[in-house]
Amino acid sequence: MRQVTDTLGHGEEYFAVFPDHEAALAVAPRLHAPGSRTLAHASGRPWLTGRWPDDGIVVASAGRTRLAVIGWCPVTEKELTAAAARLRDPGGLDALAAKLPGSFHLVASVDGHCRVQGTASGLRLVHHTRIGGVVIAADRADILAHAAGADIDERTLAVRLLFPVPHPLLHKPMWRGVHGVEPGSALMLAPDGLAARTVRWWDPPRPERSLAEGAPLVREALTAAVDARTAAGGVVACDLSGGLDSTSVTFLAARGDAKIVASTWPGLDPADDDLAWAARAAAHLPEVEHVVWDVAASPLVYAGLLEIDDPLDEPTIGMMDRARLLSDLAPLAAKGSRVRLTGIGGDHVAWCSEAHYHTILRRRPLFALGALRGFRALFTWPLGGMVRALADSRSYRRWLSDTAADVRAAKTAPVTAALGWSTPPRLFDWATPEAKELASAEIRDAALTAEPLGRTRGEHADLEQILSCTRIIRQWEQMSARAGLPIQSPFLDDRVIEACLSIRPDDRVTPWAYKPVLTEAMRGVVPGECLARTSKAQASMDAAAGLRASRGDLRELWADSRLAELGLVDRNRLGALASRPETPELRDGILYPTIGCEVWLRTLSKPLLSLEEK
Repeated sequence: MRQVTDTLGHGEEYFAVFPDHEAALAVAPRLHAPGSRTLAHASGRPWLTGRWPDDGIVVASAGRTRLAVIGWCPVTEKELTAAAARLRDPGGLDALAAKLPGSFHLVASVDGHCRVQGTASGLRLVHHTRIGGVVIAADRADILAHAAGADIDERTLAVRLLFPVPHPLLHKPMWRGVHGVEPGSALMLAPDGLAARTVRWWDPPRPERSLAEGAPLVREALTAAVDARTAAGGVVACDLSGGLDSTSVTFLAARGDAKIVASTWPGLDPADDDLAWAARAAAHLPEVEHVVWDVAASPLVYAGLLEIDDPLDEPTIGMMDRARLLSDLAPLAAKGSRVRLTGIGGDHVAWCSEAHYHTILRRRPLFALGALRGFRALFTWPLGGMVRALADSRSYRRWLSDTAADVRAAKTAPVTAALGWSTPPRLFDWATPEAKELASAEIRDAALTAEPLGRTRGEHADLEQILSCTRIIRQWEQMSARAGLPIQSPFLDDRVIEACLSIRPDDRVTPWAYKPVLTEAMRGVVPGECLARTSKAQASMDAAAGLRASRGDLRELWADSRLAELGLVDRNRLGALASRPETPELRDGILYPTIGCEVWLRTLSKPLLSLEEK
């Protein structure tokens, strides 16, 4: 059995939750790592075990009730104690969870009944498994798997080779017997430790507000999200790419008491205008220190793949940018920074999917036709493809089932993906027939009961993009915290997401304006000339240069491939591809999921998996 110390040997943050049962006394030591702390139920039995910074948790008690907020949240102990005193059963936490700003886990013990929940965004997850006869919950799947001696599920591993991974398969942990709680739901643990169930505490808001009504709410929510990270003062670092998202976060952060250090990475592409826009924004913030990094010193995409040793509980395509993500943490920390804020998530919440027009066309046909003509001109969509996508009336289950028929299908036309449920998942020619069959079987099984994330395909597409994004950012947060400077992305807070999703899609996505919600919300906060930007750097040259520079590492990666040992990929095809970094298809990042899986397998403790014996 792999112990927790094998997984969390470098001081990583984590927590586990135990039912109020005597059996937990024997299980708790299995999830105790060096430096961890334990909090107790009112009975005195272990309730919470884990490692967290002193300012990363707020705990309160009243009678036989215990509450803990773990993460970034401005709630005080006094406020939380008052909430604990009012609580009569765990279900009463819905109201508290729906109003607190920030990004956090909420854990409760009420007369021995436990409730554990993360965020609706998926940035903070909950997992559970049975150990020693009782159900144990944790924020990381790997510590549960190691404590339970669980093996990796080969079907789930094959699914993670897909590009992209469709809902709901992204919520399934990598180990047999370890279960994930879908974002927006809470896990309930009975005192006997035997029963566990999930309850829904969050649903997306109805998109009924006009832009004029919703923009002030977006400004209020984003301001509170930034304040949750800056209110303690000190030095706060902000990414300042020059885009609307990072610029908005930087201006909001500069309004508080913290000293702001804004940093910019210029792109390799001479056409990349990020630096010019970042300098324009910085000129309006004389009290902010603006640091421009040397572009020649910037690690490229794919850099350092062979050196990655972060203990993560799932593969992530974020491995590709890890070197660049961490490269400026040391100099920012040297300036006294205690947290680094990014604008990541703005693309996912302040904009929305064109798939909304599948519904709008049926509700407001004349309006929709005008907008669709604009999108067609903007994205050069073919008319025939648009008509077919708009006429497609398949349910989500039917669509998902159809994608399982041939996961090696040709690349989907952009208009089909933009106006449909999602981009159909694909495997590529280096995946083996066994991988194809495993992934297809998993999709077929999921399609039997799958429900879309939203009421329409546009709402589904919006939420799927958010959940896919947070799976990457969740791992980046763990990587950066381990490296010494945590990153935070205020756009991905639940309150910000709710405020954006409450605005009518007609106002959020339009061919006639760029990010109208954020532009309107930030008027009076961000100078007008900075809000006027309508371009976005693509970093395609950075990725292409990274492929060329790292082809030797990629060849080495595939020569000793764990995925190949498991019979899921053809190492010879991947090795040949590494020698052809200029292959046009590689510009679309189709290698990312496979590299993410390969690197993740290498970070696991040996011996590998029972898959080697199957």
